Amino acid sequence: MGQSSREIKRRIASITSTQQITKAMEMVAAAKLRKAQETVVSTRPYFDRLSNSLAIVLDAAEKSGETLPEIAQTRSGNRHCLLVFTSDRGLAGGYNSSMIRQAEAFLREHPDTDMVIVGRKARDHFRRRNQTFLAEFVHLGDDPTLAQAQDISRVIFDFYEHGLFDKVTILYTEFINTVTHQVVLRDVLPIVPEELPEDNLSTGPTPLYLFEPSVNAVLETLIPLYLQAAVYRSLVEAKASELGARMNAMRNATDNAGELIEELNLTYNRARQAQITKEIAEIVGGADALQS
Repeated sequence: MGQSSREIKRRIASITSTQQITKAMEMVAAAKLRKAQETVVSTRPYFDRLSNSLAIVLDAAEKSGETLPEIAQTRSGNRHCLLVFTSDRGLAGGYNSSMIRQAEAFLREHPDTDMVIVGRKARDHFRRRNQTFLAEFVHLGDDPTLAQAQDISRVIFDFYEHGLFDKVTILYTEFINTVTHQVVLRDVLPIVPEELPEDNLSTGPTPLYLFEPSVNAVLETLIPLYLQAAVYRSLVEAKASELGARMNAMRNATDNAGELIEELNLTYNRARQAQITKEIAEIVGGADALQS
């Protein structure tokens, strides 16, 4: 029992130390998540309004009969670019594995696909499988910036303008709440005209828009801005989802460690009680032997 008791106590100490680490990581992730949530909430209205503005300009170009600029025209090819968002670190539950599975499914469905990867986990995964990609962006930190989104979108837009691919799709996780995030595939290039927002389709007076210097000039400025906004929204949504997944994973690890410590304490107490009972029985037996 002596050696077994020491081993159990050693395991309890080790698991307690791990529990303290996971608890600290949970608290850090929760603190960062609050800031990430605020960024997500403030980013969504801007992207939605920009999408609506782009839809209005495209609708005006269609009604005027003007030829759309090349960057706004649908291409006949089937070459894809997939922008994949994962994390740089692990310990985030199934966050990265779900993204990688979806990316692999997209590659099987569209074999002629080039990738631009954000995050070390996806980069390492595809590098081990000898999968090439056009560009990689790693170690972006836990506070995504607009400058980072501009760098990513500029690379993609330059490749698109030079005809390396015909379609651009973003694969990211949309943050819903602290325990739920949804994998999203968003097609961003070429621009597909969306339905006008309800406030522009009301029964009241139709708004009159004047585009200076021309509709095409506005489109040529607005489309890169739209791509940049789409990348930035994906970046902040993915970071909030990652932090939420890490917080939940560390919470579950902390709870599991607590349950394991309780079981080990119970095992230790039972073994100690058995040893005490054995020692008492030996003492009583020795006293009876002396009396007889």
